[in-house]
Amino acid sequence: MNKLKLIAAAAFFAAACHPAKTVKQQQAVSVDETEKVTSKYTGPKRRIGVVEFENKSAYGQGRLGTAASDILVTELVKSGKFIVVERDRLNKVMEEQKFQAQGMTDPQTVAKIGQVMGLEAIVVGSVSQFGVKKDGADYLITQSKRQVADVTVDIRLIDVQSGQVIMADSGKGMAKSTKASFLGMGTKGGYDETLEGEALRAALVQFVTNIASQLNKKPWSCMIAASAQDQLYLNAGDDSGVKEGMKLDCFRQGAEIRDPRSNLVIGHVEDYLGRAEVTGPCGDSGDCAKAQFTKSSGGSAKAGDICRLAK
Repeated sequence: MNKLKLIAAAAFFAAACHPAKTVKQQQAVSVDETEKVTSKYTGPKRRIGVVEFENKSAYGQGRLGTAASDILVTELVKSGKFIVVERDRLNKVMEEQKFQAQGMTDPQTVAKIGQVMGLEAIVVGSVSQFGVKKDGADYLITQSKRQVADVTVDIRLIDVQSGQVIMADSGKGMAKSTKASFLGMGTKGGYDETLEGEALRAALVQFVTNIASQLNKKPWSCMIAASAQDQLYLNAGDDSGVKEGMKLDCFRQGAEIRDPRSNLVIGHVEDYLGRAEVTGPCGDSGDCAKAQFTKSSGGSAKAGDICRLAK
């Protein structure tokens, strides 16, 4: 009988001392009624960039913004639908082009950086709210403490060609941590910092689907990085899912077309260069492919011209 009591007490002690965590994800809600679509797109990956998020909350001394953007980059890459440019490369281009970090809230500034880097879109965002609640219970032989982290993250997806915000979303996430002790023994301690990352991930994970859905409304495109006679070198290759035999229509973009009312860029004047076919990779990096014109309008291609999947 005494042995049974000891086993029961040991089991109770283990359960009381083991910290438990739960993470709750709340579906992202559109702030401006952005339409969400289910995407079945299986073509080449989209090239996007993620700028370091701003921390607008009174918590975290700036680290929440960095953590949020890092988590989003990880989730975008894991989805297999994107080529994500590293933040260090974005920062380097900003320095070279003499852009200031403060200007990254301006869609037109963001679009210019994206054009320089050959991106389709750039994500900017902020951690707008973050809070931690603590409560506990103290019984005769057990004590427990619970911490709950709530976070709200806002993002904007900016189309590089037009400079327009094509998606704005707000996501909320929550993570809980419970710690307990038995007869004064067990898990104790202060604030659980892992709650920050768990709550942020819960808030951000829905954005991946929404970003893919919005970008899939636009035709996939890449840029001609260089040309030599009839040979084209594209800034997308095996890593992006560009395969031999893929057919592309190529264009030279000219003057911007602006909406006369809003003055926003809604397109570009384009000259059709011809239809090209991907002939294989160029080099071993996976970021480049070779193509040749199979039907030409007579004009020669040059760096900066764009190619889209042929219809």
